[in-house]
Amino acid sequence: MKNKYEPKHQFKEKIESILKNKEDIEKYWEISRKGIQRSIRCNTLKISIEELKKRLESKGWKIKHPFKDNPEIMVIESNLQPGELGRTIEHLLGYYYVQEIASMMPIIALNPKPEEIILDIAASPGSKTTQAAAMMENKGTIIANDVKLGRISILNTNLERCGVSNTIITRHDGVQLYKRLEKINMKFDKILCDVPCSGEGTLRSSPKTFLMWNEKVVKVLSKMQKKLAESALELLKVGGEMIYSTCTHSPEENESVLNHLKEKFNIEIEKINLPIKCRPGLAEWKDQSFDSEIKNACRIWPQDNNTEGFFVAKIRRLG
Repeated sequence: MKNKYEPKHQFKEKIESILKNKEDIEKYWEISRKGIQRSIRCNTLKISIEELKKRLESKGWKIKHPFKDNPEIMVIESNLQPGELGRTIEHLLGYYYVQEIASMMPIIALNPKPEEIILDIAASPGSKTTQAAAMMENKGTIIANDVKLGRISILNTNLERCGVSNTIITRHDGVQLYKRLEKINMKFDKILCDVPCSGEGTLRSSPKTFLMWNEKVVKVLSKMQKKLAESALELLKVGGEMIYSTCTHSPEENESVLNHLKEKFNIEIEKINLPIKCRPGLAEWKDQSFDSEIKNACRIWPQDNNTEGFFVAKIRRLG
């Protein structure tokens, strides 16, 4: 079973052609085979950061706050039993959400405010929706959309557990949602477009990605992501901000999608200030050169931050 989760040759070649540096490549493969650190996000809708830390430390847990400006993010440095994070009374009561650190970055970049109207176009299971609701103090309005009934059920359960009350759940394909909301001229201050992807950044928590990865699937997803991002942008107010994010390293699903949006819309890709190390978006991939603004996107690599991999870009609609 030693080689059960060996990367496919095509995938290995792809990652190494993006990273290029030999030492960097070695660090990537090394950390990709290690489990992720346990991280949670305090749900400030229900409990203060100080009180949650006190309760967890009373269990003998060692708690670390890795980011001064985001104290709601906590790393559990103690050795826990499998499933222990999800079995505590604090978790069941919605005092915290089990969420990987890189997954928290899109909402930190979006920075939703209490008075705003927000769209989360592919919301389930609700990690980022609940994070946004907490930052908005349950004020303003979030439209949390997803397409599958099973995923809607999970989303609803997590919103209820976390005490979220400023959110309306909708069930639509992203393109159909745009067509329905366009009829009533509905526009949003901010949009999260965290799209379904090939999951190349999730190898640490889901080693089966090594086996499931398929270049054909990447190409199919890229087409779908472009349509979803287009539909989301159509719903964004002029001057509004949209975060486009994925949990993959694939340029076809990241820079290529942004480049497509730049060609079709009057938008600006802005620089992002995040509490973890970001690498710039790629300038080119294979035979495609990308718009110069795409360097402002953020590539999150696991070897840089001891996290999973992510891609985050902030888009402002100019007209």
